[in-house]
Amino acid sequence: MKAFSREAKQIMIERFGKDTIIALATAENVTPYVRYVNAYYENGAFYIITHALSNKIKHIKDNSVVAIAGEWFTAHGKGVSLGYFGKKENCVIAEKLKKVFVEWINNGHTDFDDENTIILRVELTDGLLLSHGTRYEF
Repeated sequence: MKAFSREAKQIMIERFGKDTIIALATAENVTPYVRYVNAYYENGAFYIITHALSNKIKHIKDNSVVAIAGEWFTAHGKGVSLGYFGKKENCVIAEKLKKVFVEWINNGHTDFDDENTIILRVELTDGLLLSHGTRYEF
């Protein structure tokens, strides 16, 4: 992946370095599927809490290439399951996600005792960011 400029990095953090809604697209065979997800951006990747048995994860297991779209931003990436949310290796990012998603994370929808509650990382490979007439490509 070509690196973001300093300005583009700052815009990405301002827009997506918090609880944000993005569209996440996966494919099964030749059929695309798009859904909105809560996501958090950090260091070239988006992080999403999801269920290991969801269709998005089933699609990513077969084809890890995904597309995302957010506020004046579109990109491709590789979907990588980091596994169970409560796994020791996930403790740093899990704590960040708990803080970022504080408004809804404990509303009963997410079962942290279920080992199928996982963290999905979307590692960006290429994309386009627009801001005030400036185009940033990576």
